[in-house]
Amino acid sequence: MPRERQPSPWLRNILLLAALALLIALAFAWPGLREQARISTSYAAQSGCACRFISGRELGSCKADLKVAELGRTTGLVMLSEDTQSHAVKASVPLLASQTATFAPDRGCQLEAWPR
Repeated sequence: MPRERQPSPWLRNILLLAALALLIALAFAWPGLREQARISTSYAAQSGCACRFISGRELGSCKADLKVAELGRTTGLVMLSEDTQSHAVKASVPLLASQTATFAPDRGCQLEAWPR
């Protein structure tokens, strides 16, 4: 039975160092990305709610409005969904943040409070 070739120790060490550097960079960038995602999702939920329930447009056309806002690195990651029964629009950036805005005829679209 032929022996499987083992990867070079140099290659393995370089890959481990690259993975470690990536983890360290992500650890430093995470708080800033999370705050930016909170702002992006809040804006997206509020504008999506107004677009959907005040203007009466389809949610798909409301998503195009977010590209114009240019909210930073997380804008392209924002996903919108709606709950037609409760008149709410939820915006989320996976693993970072989510926010919901709910429409009421007497108050318009209101965001939920940010968790502390």
